Amino acid sequence: MVWELTLRCDQPCTHCGSRAGSARGSGGQEDTNTELSLDEARTVVKDLAALGAEEVALIGGEAYLHPAFLSVLSALRDAGLRTTMVTGGRSLDRELAQAIAANGLHSVSVSIDGLPATHDLMRASRGSFEAAISALSYLRDAGVAITANTNVNRLNQGELEALYELLLAQKIGAWQVQLTTPLGRAADRADLVLQPYELTDVVPRVAALKRRAFADGILLMPGNNLGYFGPEETLLRSRTPDGTDHYQGCLAGSFLMGIESDGGVKGCPSLQSDAYVGGNLRETPLADLWKGNSKVGFSRTLTVDALWGFCAECMFRETCLGGCTFTAHAVSGRPGNNPYCHYRARTLASRGRRERIVQKTRAPGLPFDNAVWDIVEEPLDTPNEPLAPPRELVQIRRAKL
Repeated sequence: MVWELTLRCDQPCTHCGSRAGSARGSGGQEDTNTELSLDEARTVVKDLAALGAEEVALIGGEAYLHPAFLSVLSALRDAGLRTTMVTGGRSLDRELAQAIAANGLHSVSVSIDGLPATHDLMRASRGSFEAAISALSYLRDAGVAITANTNVNRLNQGELEALYELLLAQKIGAWQVQLTTPLGRAADRADLVLQPYELTDVVPRVAALKRRAFADGILLMPGNNLGYFGPEETLLRSRTPDGTDHYQGCLAGSFLMGIESDGGVKGCPSLQSDAYVGGNLRETPLADLWKGNSKVGFSRTLTVDALWGFCAECMFRETCLGGCTFTAHAVSGRPGNNPYCHYRARTLASRGRRERIVQKTRAPGLPFDNAVWDIVEEPLDTPNEPLAPPRELVQIRRAKL
C-alpha cells in the first residue's frame, strides 16, 4: 500500500511525476485544500488494517509536510502496520528524525539522484544533495533503517558507479534504481528521459553494481519499470545471489494499491490519475474499491489480448504482459506496448535496429499526466541525440546553482 499523504513539497523537482508543490486542490490557496483530514486518515488506517495490508509506504509531495504527519504515523504503528517513507529529505532535520523514530516509522528511503551538482539540478534546489545526505545521517542516528532510491535518466546515467560508492559510504541497507519515466514534469523535458536503446548500456551496468552490492551487504533492486528479460534478469530481480526470481507482470491492483491525498484510489501510486483512479474512499468504502473496482484491479484480468506492437509478439508476453503499465501508458497514451524493455532493445540491436521516442503531443500539466510519443524505429548506427539538458534545466542551473 502506497499512500500519498500530501502533494505539498519543499522541492520543485524537474522529474516529478505528480508535479508536487501545493496541497491537492489548493492551487496555492490553503482554504481550498481537498486533502484528507486527520480523522479521515485514521479511518483509512483502520480500513487498511481490516483489509490485511502488510506494509504502508508514505509518499508525497513530502509526507512530513502534512500537518498531521506524526499523528498518522502513530495511528499506523498502533494498528500494527509496518510503515516506511520515501522522501527527498530537504527539511528532514535531526529533531524530525527522532520524532519519526518515536512514532514507529520502520525505514526511510531518501532520494539521491546523482552526484551533488546533478542532484541539485534535478531537484531544482540548491543544497538539496547536502540536505538529503544529512537526512540519511539523522535517520541512522535515530535508529531508523535507511535506504536510497535513484531515478536514472540522461543527466545522471554516467554517474551510477560513483553514486554507488557514495551511498556505500552512507551505510544504506538497500538501493532501488528505476527509470525516470516521461510522467508529470518529466513529460515536459524530452531531453531528460533515457531513450529505449540506451537500456543496452544502463541495464548491464546496474546488474554489475548489484553483484558488488551483494558482496557489500546492500540489496540493490530495480524498480518495476527497469528490465526486462535480458541476460541479467534473475540477478536483477532476486534478493539473494543465487536467486531465480524474474519479472511477473504489473502488480498494480493485484498486490499493490495507491491512495492519493484527496482519497482517490488506484492500483499503483504512479499510474495516471485520469485513466486509473477507480473511485474515492470518501464516497465508496476502501474495501469495495479494492475488491470490486475494475479500474483499481485491472491487472487481475489482464491477458495477452491487451498487448500490441512488439509486446504482442514477444516470447515473454504471457509472463511480462507488457511490463510496467504507467511507463507504457506514459509513452503511447495506453498500455500494452512498452519500449522500455531490455530484451526488446537487445533484440532490435541484433537486427541492426533501435527505437527512439519522439514527443507527439504535450502533457496537459496535471499531477500524474503524460504526453504522447511516437515510437520511431531506426538504424542502430543513427547518431545519438545530444546529451545537453533542455532549456528549462539550463535556466535552473543559472538561477539556482
